[in-house]
Amino acid sequence: MAASKKQPNEHGLQELLFQAYETELGGEKVYEAALKCVKNTDLKKEWNEYLEQTRHHQQVLLDVFSALGLDPDARTPGREVVAHHGASLVKAIELAGQAGDPALAEIAAAECVVLAETKDHQNWELLATVAEKSTGELSKVLQDAVSAVETQEDHHLYHTMGWARELWIDTLGFPAVLPPPEERKHVESAIGAARAEQARDSMVQKRH
Repeated sequence: MAASKKQPNEHGLQELLFQAYETELGGEKVYEAALKCVKNTDLKKEWNEYLEQTRHHQQVLLDVFSALGLDPDARTPGREVVAHHGASLVKAIELAGQAGDPALAEIAAAECVVLAETKDHQNWELLATVAEKSTGELSKVLQDAVSAVETQEDHHLYHTMGWARELWIDTLGFPAVLPPPEERKHVESAIGAARAEQARDSMVQKRH
């Protein structure tokens, strides 16, 4: 039997939307800081694309706010926490960049991007859940928004996780797969990411 649909708790949905928008605003600053630490040209290209997509995601959410009659500048305690997290990640990247070790700064930047994108990815998964379980105009507005960004968010998280891992492996002195398997296999899910990581050893063997 199909699960019955109903409208979500209004306060909870508004909080999620405000946090999602703040996450995208902070994500823009995280990518701008991270790009200053990039050495790998493929990663630089990737993050420049993600930066532009993040700016687009902000507009997608502004369109949602407009459709639902919400003020995008409204502040909530949860939104303030998200803003603090974003600013902390930017500060961490800046500290890494000032430490004098370019390779480790690049890794730190990748890890901070992963942290930011973990929250971002969850936001959109939750909005997808609301779209699926609700009805009417709300369901349509959120489904349109999710459809516009879903695949990009998967790339942002899982591909950058792969970059962070392979940059570490390279720094540790072992053969790395750069760009990582996640990017080569166009990974778009946690299962896909796990399979790509499992396949990396065979990729290394083919190269050597």
